[in-house]
Amino acid sequence: VQLQASGGGLVQPGGSLRLSCAASGSIFNINVMGWYRQPPGKERELVASITSGGTTNYADSVQGRFTISRDNAHSTLYLQMNSLKPEDTAVYYCNALRVFSDSSRLNFWGKGTLVTVSS
Repeated sequence: VQLQASGGGLVQPGGSLRLSCAASGSIFNINVMGWYRQPPGKERELVASITSGGTTNYADSVQGRFTISRDNAHSTLYLQMNSLKPEDTAVYYCNALRVFSDSSRLNFWGKGTLVTVSS
């Protein structure tokens, strides 16, 4: 599975951005897709995820501001980010997770896209 994220950039506090992640390869075996971020000097953290069945999950810090969605027809994952705050500044990564019948997991990562929230 190959993942290509795009849509990052510089935005003022309170603004919006939409990230996209184009997936290719054996995506039919993917169970969960998600967005992670890594703020400067900090560890990578989960932002939001969505299962193949459409169940979503959000970090408390973005709940109500960010929306994750997927377009299965075009194999694309999105993250709509509204009411952005300076603390949302980070490199955002697209992730795809495959869970096997023995519960082992295989993660796929795309290259990150930088989001900077600053006035």
